[in-house]
Amino acid sequence: MAKAREIEGVHCEDAFGSVAARMVSVRADELLEQSEGVLDISDIERVHDMRVASRRLRAAMEVFAPCFPRKRFRAALDEVKAIADALGERRDADVSIAAMEGFASRLVVTDRHGVQVMVEGMREEQELANERLEPFVRKRRLADLRERIEKLAAAAERRAA
Repeated sequence: MAKAREIEGVHCEDAFGSVAARMVSVRADELLEQSEGVLDISDIERVHDMRVASRRLRAAMEVFAPCFPRKRFRAALDEVKAIADALGERRDADVSIAAMEGFASRLVVTDRHGVQVMVEGMREEQELANERLEPFVRKRRLADLRERIEKLAAAAERRAA
């Protein structure tokens, strides 16, 4: 699992809005970094890492909500939630497949067929979840989200000054 990046340059005497700006900026960067290769179904940990990054960003945004302009904040948070939901759907399929394949590997060969049929159905669900995830992880869309979060961070900095 990708470790959360240390938030440097934040001190307890800093203004709440300044800390908010720094926190959401770093967490947004992490989200974009974790998006690389997330649609590759052969490496299910990528989805997990991006999902964790989305949850960290969401938590930071919610903690610091009072620092941001409400309407723009709500739109950005809704986008982060939608990304997390799409990642969660894909992750659920990934975990189910991995569990069933692990189970099948412990069965005698003659008993594996039924499990393999179930896994094939799960792979179809995984592919559909991946198709639903794809629009959310397009580079342009993520870059737009990152830009909106930077504007929120700048607004929080201005309010703190």
